[in-house]
Amino acid sequence: MPILNISPRRLPPEIDFLVLSFLAHFTWEILQAPLFASLGNTDHFVGIAVCLKATFGDLAIALAAFWGAAILGKGRNWYVKASYHILIAFFALGLLATVGLEFLHTQVTGRWAYDDVMPLLPILGTGLSPILQWVFVPMFVLWYMRRLSPRITNQS
Repeated sequence: MPILNISPRRLPPEIDFLVLSFLAHFTWEILQAPLFASLGNTDHFVGIAVCLKATFGDLAIALAAFWGAAILGKGRNWYVKASYHILIAFFALGLLATVGLEFLHTQVTGRWAYDDVMPLLPILGTGLSPILQWVFVPMFVLWYMRRLSPRITNQS
């Protein structure tokens, strides 16, 4: 007979989501820093501050996508048994926001620029690394969130 293995939940799922997202996005930001022209000749601590600021922007995108998926999934624990259309919506929201913000800040406002070594997407000119960041980091975070969620186990 299936037994629901439930541990008491004290914090909302967004907290776990944001903590995991912060760790993964900040790591990605540090690793992709050489792909941005503005970070090539900066002081070490200035570079860390820039990556930290970018990480907070990543968290805003991630949380907006999380809440968008929560609306479609009719609950904040949508990631436990998310259907394909909810996952597609989650990733689409994040990718659209990422592409839009990268375009805005590299092509319109000039807040940052890509180094010559950054691979670019055709037509849009958006850097490949930020796109891959939005694919791989949320995949890792959602996978780990599912591992943290209560499980149904078959115990006799």
